[in-house]
Amino acid sequence: MTATKPLVIVTRKLPEQVETRLMELFDTRLNHDDTPMTREQLVAAVGEADVLVPTVTDKIDGPLLAQAGPKLRLVANYGTGVDHIDLATARQRNITVTNTPDVLTEDTADMAMALILSVPRRLAEGERVIRTGDWEGWTPTWMLGHRIWGKRLGIVGMGRIGQAVARRARGFGLQVHYHNRRRVHPEVEEELGATYWDSLDQMLARMDVVSVHCPHTPATYHLLSARRLKLLKSHAYLVNTSRGEVVDEPALIRMLAAGELAGAGLDVFEHEPAVNPKLLSLDNVVLLPHLSSATIEGRIEMGDRVVINIKTFDDGHTPPDRVIESML
Repeated sequence: MTATKPLVIVTRKLPEQVETRLMELFDTRLNHDDTPMTREQLVAAVGEADVLVPTVTDKIDGPLLAQAGPKLRLVANYGTGVDHIDLATARQRNITVTNTPDVLTEDTADMAMALILSVPRRLAEGERVIRTGDWEGWTPTWMLGHRIWGKRLGIVGMGRIGQAVARRARGFGLQVHYHNRRRVHPEVEEELGATYWDSLDQMLARMDVVSVHCPHTPATYHLLSARRLKLLKSHAYLVNTSRGEVVDEPALIRMLAAGELAGAGLDVFEHEPAVNPKLLSLDNVVLLPHLSSATIEGRIEMGDRVVINIKTFDDGHTPPDRVIESML
């Protein structure tokens, strides 16, 4: 970095107090109207910036980074997931990548738990009936859902968010099971009352609800493939608040439409912001527009982490949230 303030280019509009802090500390160029940058604008940005602050909506791939100017040394991602950034190319070009871990853990876990509750109890269906004026009054057998107390919850990915979901789930009487690349510490298992499954296939075949909490990487693309989805019981529910690419979405849709799966709660989609029209026609699905991290507190804390990462890097130190490929 130079002795002058680094040029920081922000690709999307951020909370006002985050933008103000960035302006105070750095030579910052903001995106006031929040229109996603075009490819040409991103090329121009990486060509002149010292620091780029992208979001999940920006594709920071190898060809883009190949056009980066000599000044670009830091990509300070506003968000936890970095599957939209080519980490290998960044490393080859000596560009550090940071993210904003931890701050969204509780918010995302809240949303996952909300979906775990809402799908079996058919909350979205009931709300639509009220709004359309079709409700004719209470009856003993109409719109019956399923209780979750005593059911088995299978968590795919027992990191920070997975563990936060497990803590909530215990309070609702769910039996917690999990599959993870590495087994968590015995003390954590004991605290969460969680049962570990080395085999994802075997766990899926026994669960009543499955909640996905792993990042999107080449290894997790369609981790829940058509074959694995067919292992689920017909009365099971799937919840995804991680990344849409982790689930084979066309296979999921076919199973939901055929009654081979009871329902799903989706906050993410394989090709978002595009949503498969077939999902829109299904009553047994709750669809949300990527809201898991959408709290005022969380978005401000994300910005604070971005500021800390940039300032630490500009001061000549390793930023606290540096992303290393082996961590993913």
